[in-house]
Amino acid sequence: MEANTGGAGRLPAAFLTPGSSSFLEFLAEYRPELLPGRRNVPPVQGPVEVPHGTTIVAATFPGGVVMAGDRRATMGNVISQRDIEKVFPADEYSAVGIAGTAGLAVEMVKLFQLELEHYEKIEGAVLSLEGKANRLSTMIRSNLGMAMQGLAVVPMFAGYDLDRSKGRIFSYDVAGGRAEERGFAATGSGSVFARGSLKKLYRNDLTQSQAVTLAVQALYDAADDDSATGGPDLARQIFPIIMVITEEGLRRLTEAEVSEVARTVHARRLEQPNGPQAPVL
Repeated sequence: MEANTGGAGRLPAAFLTPGSSSFLEFLAEYRPELLPGRRNVPPVQGPVEVPHGTTIVAATFPGGVVMAGDRRATMGNVISQRDIEKVFPADEYSAVGIAGTAGLAVEMVKLFQLELEHYEKIEGAVLSLEGKANRLSTMIRSNLGMAMQGLAVVPMFAGYDLDRSKGRIFSYDVAGGRAEERGFAATGSGSVFARGSLKKLYRNDLTQSQAVTLAVQALYDAADDDSATGGPDLARQIFPIIMVITEEGLRRLTEAEVSEVARTVHARRLEQPNGPQAPVL
């Protein structure tokens, strides 16, 4: 983006005109062709073979929320990357996990991060968690044209609501439809299996440590039945990305912390391959 269009060392008028606190609205007016959803994609026949991210899970606990993602990206029936990162901080109190077309999803996340930062600088206040979820919904909706051509992005958003003093989770569809999830959620190709695991093991009184273990168990179950989801790779030392968000802010668990949980889960799976069993009644 050119900083000077007049050759006089001055910013273009668009940069100096008061307007919306939304960076997306500013970009749509000043350089709309830079928005991902405004790009023209040539028509193709058959599915578009590009790397796809897969499974993201999240679970709330008293005092916050945990979000985790596996590390595998696939392209058709091929593993295109074994250590992709799919969970990112959105700001100090929220995180976003990506599923779908990896390249577009990462670009959308970066734009979303900039959107929240821009709002905070213009307004001098942090956008509410509900507002953040709505902004992301708008961004997904703008990508509908791409989604109709097979380049869908379906993220998950979670954060700590400072107004309600609790963790919250939001899921989306390709058209930008938003739904708040209660307790836990999963998205991506392995979400059916991950959701089943979460549904079986989730409780309202989980500790933070238990919520982290629950997320790893759910990803392990998803990898057990979905070829596009990668489980903990002990040989290559590749483990899930896990974010914990509380009233103190967002923290990404260190590799050593995640490794310890993953190794413990793996050791128990050697005794119980199907994982922990929930009581019948």
